[in-house]
Amino acid sequence: MLDVCLLGTGGMMPLPHRALTSLMVRHNGSSMLIDCGEGTQVAIKKQGWSFKPIDIICFTHYHADHISGLPGLLLTIGNAERTEPVWMVGPKRLEKVVNSLRVIAPELPFEIKFKELSENEEHFLWNDVKIDAFKVHHNVTCYGYSMSLDRAGKFDADRARALNIPIQYWNPLQKGATIEVDGKQYTPDMVLGPDRKGLKLTYCTDTRPVPVIEQYAKNSDLFICEGMYGEEEKYQKAIEHKHMTMYEAAKIAAKSDVGEMWLTHYSPSMVRPSQYMDAVRQIFPRAIAAKDQTDKVLNFQD
Repeated sequence: MLDVCLLGTGGMMPLPHRALTSLMVRHNGSSMLIDCGEGTQVAIKKQGWSFKPIDIICFTHYHADHISGLPGLLLTIGNAERTEPVWMVGPKRLEKVVNSLRVIAPELPFEIKFKELSENEEHFLWNDVKIDAFKVHHNVTCYGYSMSLDRAGKFDADRARALNIPIQYWNPLQKGATIEVDGKQYTPDMVLGPDRKGLKLTYCTDTRPVPVIEQYAKNSDLFICEGMYGEEEKYQKAIEHKHMTMYEAAKIAAKSDVGEMWLTHYSPSMVRPSQYMDAVRQIFPRAIAAKDQTDKVLNFQD
């Protein structure tokens, strides 16, 4: 299961009803944060989630509306008595940017470890979740992130019995372990059926539409994408500032055949994103204009 909360949906500047950009995902007792705009701490408290389990913080890029909430958040994580390292992932200069912000948060009870992204596409693990980072097209170096949680096939007890596999090894095999005993080797493929559908979440903001977004969003259960502008007359502004309109995001969602799309990262000038959704849903019916604290639990299908 992936527990997802869009903490902030604003771009450029916070508003009384809209915090700046941040996404939090929880899985198996661990939490991941993508971006940390102003208001992230308040949003986490509103959600009732904990600061201490935040193991990894990923950044799309280093514009202030995506990272300005970091120093205070680090202090709060420290005050939650965390001592384990926190990983940070982001484009080149990550360590320099974070250490500059830490001038006002110099003493922390945990180590910060850095993974700086330099390739167009990079891959790493958070617990058992596969993370794909892919470079998009903004006016500074910017990455999107896609999370995949695989699911093994069903355990076949009849096959295990037919192969005379001792019952005490069934559970380890089901969890992916290989067992060697008395000269015999038992492997998971001996007792598991074909892989079942896993879970996939893709997050992308501050970019023009580029093919790599569609590639990584393909078949996502949830696609969270910037919809900076809903006003038709702001299309040229989107091009100029390397952002995306709601309608461009919807076209990507439709081509990628995603389960659901949440729009986010709204311009401060867009007071009611919902007013544009009839037109958006003509392109992709399963779209919503997300608000701060929009959340969902992604569960495996039976």
